[in-house]
Amino acid sequence: MIKYALKCDDAHRFEGWFSNSADYDAQAQKGLLACPVCGSSEVGKALMAPYVATSRRSEAAAEERLSVVRQAINESARKARDYVHKNFEGVGKRFPEEARKIHYGEAKDRPIYGEATPDEAKALVEEGVTIAPLPQPEPTPDEVKKKLN
Repeated sequence: MIKYALKCDDAHRFEGWFSNSADYDAQAQKGLLACPVCGSSEVGKALMAPYVATSRRSEAAAEERLSVVRQAINESARKARDYVHKNFEGVGKRFPEEARKIHYGEAKDRPIYGEATPDEAKALVEEGVTIAPLPQPEPTPDEVKKKLN
């Protein structure tokens, strides 16, 4: 395995693990690499400094990597939530009922989102209704302020 420092055209830095350098080259050539922060497929190798492990440096590096991963997950969750809210019909607490109606052909087939309890979600899955949880990102400072006002 080989680890490369990568960056996208928006200068987001991240790392990728590859079987070998040919694996990286093949994925890059096919456009299979994408930035975990912004989704850009314009990804290339970044300069890498040699790594000498020390306990303090290891802890700091691990915390930095974890912070980058958290940020990428949060941004991806926010993009998914925003996409669903923009392109799907919100049905609120009627979600289990509407999902069943669509599944059984009793309502127009359309993308919906809403709320379901864990028991309701489990029952839908057991019935063969295809559902997926919507990831909830940590709120931005602006979203927190909006809720407080």
